[in-house]
Amino acid sequence: MAKNWGQRLRKWIAKQLDLPEDVMMNLPRLTMVGQIHLYIENHRGLLSFSDSEIRVRLIRGQLLVKGSSLVIKAILPEELLLEGMIEHVIFIQE
Repeated sequence: MAKNWGQRLRKWIAKQLDLPEDVMMNLPRLTMVGQIHLYIENHRGLLSFSDSEIRVRLIRGQLLVKGSSLVIKAILPEELLLEGMIEHVIFIQE
């Protein structure tokens, strides 16, 4: 109950102050350039990695990226840059 109330309050504040909701609510932001680059912001860590599949932990759930020749070009505490041939980007709710 308190968690939902806090989320509603943050959403209301973001709307009133005209701020992006992803910033106020810690939502992930994905930026894709074609099928070759995927930039993920507000992640919570890397769960698994191979050249065909990457699983990233989010604040609520996981992000599954499937493709070929996947490479992590940069990883920071809340940012991740992937390169390769990206075929699927799937959100998994927990």
